[in-house]
Amino acid sequence: MSVKCGLVGLPNVGKSTFFNALTESGVEAHNYPFCTIEPNLGVVEVPDPRLFAIRDIVSPQKTIPAQMSFLDIAGLVAGASEGEGLGNKFLGHIREVEAVAHVIRCFEDENVTHVDGSVDPVRDILTIETELRLADIQTIERAILKIKKLAKSGNKEEVRLLGLYEDLLEKLSSEEAMTTWGDELHQTAQNLHLLICKPMMYIANISDPTDEDNEYVRAVKQYAAGHGRPVLAICAKLESELVGLDADEKLELLNELDMSEPGLNRVIRMGYSLLGLETFFTAGPKEVRAWTIKKGYLANQAAGVIHTDFEKHFIRAEVIAYQDYINCKGEQVAKDQGLWRLEGKDYTVIDGDVIYFRTSA
Repeated sequence: MSVKCGLVGLPNVGKSTFFNALTESGVEAHNYPFCTIEPNLGVVEVPDPRLFAIRDIVSPQKTIPAQMSFLDIAGLVAGASEGEGLGNKFLGHIREVEAVAHVIRCFEDENVTHVDGSVDPVRDILTIETELRLADIQTIERAILKIKKLAKSGNKEEVRLLGLYEDLLEKLSSEEAMTTWGDELHQTAQNLHLLICKPMMYIANISDPTDEDNEYVRAVKQYAAGHGRPVLAICAKLESELVGLDADEKLELLNELDMSEPGLNRVIRMGYSLLGLETFFTAGPKEVRAWTIKKGYLANQAAGVIHTDFEKHFIRAEVIAYQDYINCKGEQVAKDQGLWRLEGKDYTVIDGDVIYFRTSA
């Protein structure tokens, strides 16, 4: 399953530095606006210790983690919805992603120019989100013009849709928080593929890992709380330094900073969660692999992630819960203890399940 999270932010907030650290890709990152013009795509592994716990039991030839993609999108400026700066490109690229990670500057540095002349993270958030709203308003206005013609016939469904579109337009125009919209309006907004409704998290870029609770980060958290969005404080500069170290040096530096893992691991996992994803595993002597599915997938749908024919020709799933697999040190003891189950296509896969699919293909 291909999943993509877009990195957005104003110019010079550390977005490309963050992307470099995240993907170890070495894209340009300089102190001037629009250093990123064409979007850069990086594929990252989803850190999951469960995969390696299974690997240690099975000793396979290969171990393959789950993956997700991050797209580093050009910096945005006010007026993007009207084509200012790289606005049209920005809005086009953000339509391609399933979720948004908004990188926000939460540090002072006189050597790094801010496009608005001062550090104000909430203002920066509003600059981007205003442009998303304005672009969405244009989308809804076009939808209203189209549905109005159809609603003249008196068709109840079209009249209902027109009312929903007009209600949505009013809420976007008044900048009412989406947490107040209600399920029907949320679904309508998703059906229209509105940008502001994409799952979003805020990444507060700080100058030092010990500065996670500075005034700028607190301001971002206060804003985010009112909009139901998660926040992570990450030092992009430190994460870039960690990338260049070998395993022992990295561990030593993390220990010095009292960090159990790189902050980027938290970003990847949060992005995974934001997208409503979870993992199941397959395990055998040739390969132990983590597979990505949407929460709520049924067994036959999960089989289809491995190969489309597996979904078409699904017979059953042989399932062991992750913790049972670990406790039993593998499949055979789990079977002996009655912890191995046969499930049909209506079984809802649980995060961490170790599964073998039987098909007629």
